[in-house]
Amino acid sequence: MSEPRARADSAVSAVRTYVREHRAAFLGDLAEWLRIPSVSAQPEHAADVRRSAEWLAGKLAATGFPTTEIWETPGAPTVFAEWPADDPAAPTVLVYGHHDVQPADRADGWHTEPFEPTVADGRLYARGAADDKGQVFFHSLGVRAHLAATGRTAPAVHLKLLVEGEEESGSPHFRALIEEHAGRLAADMVIVSDTGMWSEDTPTVCTGMRGLAECEIRLHGPDQDIHSGSFGGAVPNPVTEAARLVAALHDDRRRVAVPGFYDGVVELTERERQFFAELPFDEAAWLRTAQSHATLGEAGYTTLERVWARPTAEVNGMGGGYQGPGSKTVVPSSAILKLSFRLVAGQDPDQVEKAVRAWIDGRLPAGVRAEVAFGAATRPCLTPLDHPALRSVVRAMERAFEQPVRYTREGGSGPAADLQDVLAAPVLFLGISVPSDGWHAPDEKVELDLLLKGVETAAHLWGDLGETWHDAR
Repeated sequence: MSEPRARADSAVSAVRTYVREHRAAFLGDLAEWLRIPSVSAQPEHAADVRRSAEWLAGKLAATGFPTTEIWETPGAPTVFAEWPADDPAAPTVLVYGHHDVQPADRADGWHTEPFEPTVADGRLYARGAADDKGQVFFHSLGVRAHLAATGRTAPAVHLKLLVEGEEESGSPHFRALIEEHAGRLAADMVIVSDTGMWSEDTPTVCTGMRGLAECEIRLHGPDQDIHSGSFGGAVPNPVTEAARLVAALHDDRRRVAVPGFYDGVVELTERERQFFAELPFDEAAWLRTAQSHATLGEAGYTTLERVWARPTAEVNGMGGGYQGPGSKTVVPSSAILKLSFRLVAGQDPDQVEKAVRAWIDGRLPAGVRAEVAFGAATRPCLTPLDHPALRSVVRAMERAFEQPVRYTREGGSGPAADLQDVLAAPVLFLGISVPSDGWHAPDEKVELDLLLKGVETAAHLWGDLGETWHDAR
């Protein structure tokens, strides 16, 4: 056996031994945290969200982080912790997660009390077990395992943690917070531990998330509803024009027909398409999960490519005119459309907004006025497959899972892109949750074996980055 291989095997063994010896205490601490109902969306739990932040700050200090702080926002508090490396030239890593959780009640269909953690069949059931307290907390044991296995007194990287308290409420104050503290948060990379893997048997690393732009379109025609017999066919109908906009949103290949919408899109590489194709994807099972009966989307792309790597336009709502029983023969005075656009790397939300506004203006007849309101947008993020930090994440996972790691993306959107945008640092994803964990649903759980693999991965990652980062760059 070569010396590097023997050294790597020894490190894996040392990390695993430390994790096994401290498993019970780690799970006991996690259960204590999970008992705090830190539901950010419910005002009556505001004190619990604060208690959750205080609990985490105290536990990270006990772990060894020399700096732990609670950062206030106009809403719920965020926890910041920092542990510098001994080597000033070591890379700086910022780990992101959140400590708030979704609402949960036994009456929702839980088989156990959602805020009384229960272990059964190798699974830990509780609200927040997977999303996201479990995946945040594995870093506390991971850094201790890293130190124990390497004999260090400080991590091999400058390690920072940022644990938000409002993610489940849409992160309304998050961007302003990171802009305010951008100097303290400066990092060479961001690790997001609020994501998952393909399955228990197929460990994966997510390499990107789509962005999001949303708009509401209100169309106004006559000053009031008017008689369709007297005026119909001679004046514009806002509901008809809304339907015409919807019908024109896609072409016959299901591509978004807004001119300029695809400007800048980073196309999938053949290597990425091959990686997606190698995943054990069961389209029939996916359709059952989607409560749908057939796939449909942009021509020339697979289902996974459509939801992970292609931009979309969706009609989220449409209304106007008479909705009651029977008929009411009117030309309605107004109509409403709600649209959302999932964006991929290379797309600029501001440019997409301009393109959509111009498209709407160019399609409406005289006599119909549009009020178009866009909400705050989320930018897409993407890590290239050859990025040195991503290679470190993959190597660390492969040591923990002892099998090859594959690649996925996320079709949804999140605050990770704000970190990428403000800090100008690449975003990487390290999560061990699986689809059956039931995020936001009754009986949320985490697989204990996978949770401990997350601990091991974090332990290996800091050493790998410390050894390879500067040479790899």
